[in-house]
Amino acid sequence: MESTHLLSSSKKRVKIHPHTVTAKYATQAPFSPQPGVHTHFPQPGDEGYDDAPSFEDFGSFLEETSDRKHLTESKRWPLTLFGSKDKDTPSKPQAAAAGGETSDGGVKAAKGSGRGVGEQLASFGEASVSASRLTWVGLLGAALAHGCLIVLTRLATERFSLGPLFLLMVRSIVQLVSLAVPLHRGENPFGPDGYRIRLLCYGIAYSLSLCCAYSSLTFVSPGDGTATWRLATTGLSAILAFLLLEERLGLADGITIAAGLCGLGLALLPTADESNADSRVNPVTFWRGAFGWSLSALAGLWMALALVGYRSLKERVGVGTALFTVSWTGCLLSPASLILLQEGWSWPVSAPAWGVVLGLVACSVAAFLGMMHALTRLHPALVSASQSLEIPVAMLLHLAVLPLAPTAPEVVGNVMVILSVGWLVAMKLLPSRGAGRRQREEYEEILDSPIK
Repeated sequence: MESTHLLSSSKKRVKIHPHTVTAKYATQAPFSPQPGVHTHFPQPGDEGYDDAPSFEDFGSFLEETSDRKHLTESKRWPLTLFGSKDKDTPSKPQAAAAGGETSDGGVKAAKGSGRGVGEQLASFGEASVSASRLTWVGLLGAALAHGCLIVLTRLATERFSLGPLFLLMVRSIVQLVSLAVPLHRGENPFGPDGYRIRLLCYGIAYSLSLCCAYSSLTFVSPGDGTATWRLATTGLSAILAFLLLEERLGLADGITIAAGLCGLGLALLPTADESNADSRVNPVTFWRGAFGWSLSALAGLWMALALVGYRSLKERVGVGTALFTVSWTGCLLSPASLILLQEGWSWPVSAPAWGVVLGLVACSVAAFLGMMHALTRLHPALVSASQSLEIPVAMLLHLAVLPLAPTAPEVVGNVMVILSVGWLVAMKLLPSRGAGRRQREEYEEILDSPIK
């Protein structure tokens, strides 16, 4: 009955926006044109057309209204290292009050400097491509750091007699400095409420993976152990991401990753001396090698769980908090593994040995930051597959230190890994330009269309 009352009134004027729609209701037939009844939508070039918020403003709006920001602002960790950021907030209302007289002028200036939707769409596409490029550059840098890490670990083990688990323990202790990052941001270093158990499981899985990987170096060669670890991590992360997160790989991604895994398999083929069936194999040597291979595969399983776990926490946990979690869990698990496997205690006694240890820590931090940042945008299997580039990098660096000729399967496998990672990067970056161009062309077709 209320609608009848509204229609029975003599005149009812509704004004939605001064630049968009002005409608006038009357008692006459609704479909007959009446004087004064008009509907206007601003067109490109008209006043008020550029009042829509830009993509940059929309991104800042999402950042300001995201759950993560509300969570960190409502429940800040009370202990901050360099002071809380909340002390600057009372000055904002004062500044707003002081600038109240010029607010209208600022808004008009902002409106005047606005850009069209076409330019905003183009800038948004270019920003997306730039972010993807930075992500892949960081990921490839992490692979380079992983390759340096392999060579430094082998150098510290063979020349300075430093145990792998001892290196892992020193690495975890030094990385505790990352506690300053969440404290400076006013975040709880043990994670937000409701996600601490999942963050703890992530840290334990990552530390267990490192413990298994470093322990396997005692029984197998570093090249074989690293290739097995990366092979298991890539394959299992693709399976676990589909089962736990329901994230699937595209057909092209799956083919590229499969080619890289075949390259790792070729690099793991035994040499002529190792595959000689005439010589008798010592049972102790055989079971030591089997235990080392099992530890490498187990390390891949734990690393796949860690990658998938952080992928599910990417919106809640920062990279600094994740690094601190991995560090303090590593400080607990690496000494336990050292005692369990009865690895001899060793300590750097020279300046070059300490330099190798500090370089190892720096490479590990750089590799961790590149991987965890990439997990916020990419599939875990893609992140792990790109890290397979560490095998060719380690081989080249090892040739520079110890000139030993690699076997033919190793060369072919490393070439396949390089080609697969290069094709994956090109496939992810090159189509983005075409996609942005197609979006702009579709928008221009809409503007040129007579139906608006």
